[in-house]
Amino acid sequence: MIGRLAVDLRREFPEMTGLSARNLNYMKSFAEAYPDSEFLQQVVAKLPWGHNIRLLEAVKDDGERRWYAKQAIEHGWSRNVLIHQIDSGLFQRQGKALTNFARTLPAEQSELAQQLIKDPYNFEFLSLGADLLERELERGLLDHIPSTILELGKGFAFVGSQYHLSVGGQDFYLDLLFYHFRLRCFVVIDLKIEDFQPEFAGKMNFYLSAVDDQLRHPADNPSIGIILCKGCNELIVEYALRESSGPMGVAGYQLSKGLPEKLRAELPTVEEFSKDFPLLSVVKVRIDIERTARTLLERHGLNAQRPRSSAVVPALQLCQSNPTGTPAGREIAARSGVSSSIS
Repeated sequence: MIGRLAVDLRREFPEMTGLSARNLNYMKSFAEAYPDSEFLQQVVAKLPWGHNIRLLEAVKDDGERRWYAKQAIEHGWSRNVLIHQIDSGLFQRQGKALTNFARTLPAEQSELAQQLIKDPYNFEFLSLGADLLERELERGLLDHIPSTILELGKGFAFVGSQYHLSVGGQDFYLDLLFYHFRLRCFVVIDLKIEDFQPEFAGKMNFYLSAVDDQLRHPADNPSIGIILCKGCNELIVEYALRESSGPMGVAGYQLSKGLPEKLRAELPTVEEFSKDFPLLSVVKVRIDIERTARTLLERHGLNAQRPRSSAVVPALQLCQSNPTGTPAGREIAARSGVSSSIS
């Protein structure tokens, strides 16, 4: 029936496009999905046709589809961003973090803050494995700051990383500091590569107090904190946040899931690659040395923010100034898998 109708319409209106049988089927589904003319006119009609097709194809639940349509209008999502948010399951993650906002924030700000925080956050764009360091997670988020802000959501403005605060003559550093324009407050993000521990909440309380005293403008709302952990036990989080005076939330994050086990078994190993391409082992050693070098430079208070290719030289000089039997020399050797007799 629809195929015949498409043929008749194209014959009757040869100058018009978009009258294929496939498009007519989409139009039929569109009319069935939105019988409410008010929602149709105020929301769906404002979306490009490509957005509506994707919503019809990918989201079968009516409430979830309407939620994505509203979000796409509110945040100005492109079609690709809409597809990404659907594929990442944003509807299931939005507003699901454990927080104490209802107790520590005014009602209006509390509700908005709760809806802005997700659980878990999707950091698969970082392509990092499970055996990462906190600084690597932080560096990855900074290297992909557009994707990071897209995942955090609309309204976040990046202020700084390792943001310095001086309290009582001591130095403290915030992993990530943002300002949220809708909440009108600073947002402190603390990154953890382990499961949530109760002491994390006390540390965040301290950070929020310092930020409110040193950075908060009189017109700003109280700063809020987000503790991002590898995982968390809901009961432990509930107990930790129950008496916390600073507004904060705890959420997990997802990294790249890596290759499926079946596919991984079919791919050659590093050792097999090395037999055919001997230089690969040299490249791996260099990468390991440079990673260890950056860690060593930071530990000794030297400048590690230089191009990676030049980070090895001062580290080797540091090793030369220390006998290879010292911890610094042994660390370079042990971590990079090379002989410690650097000269």
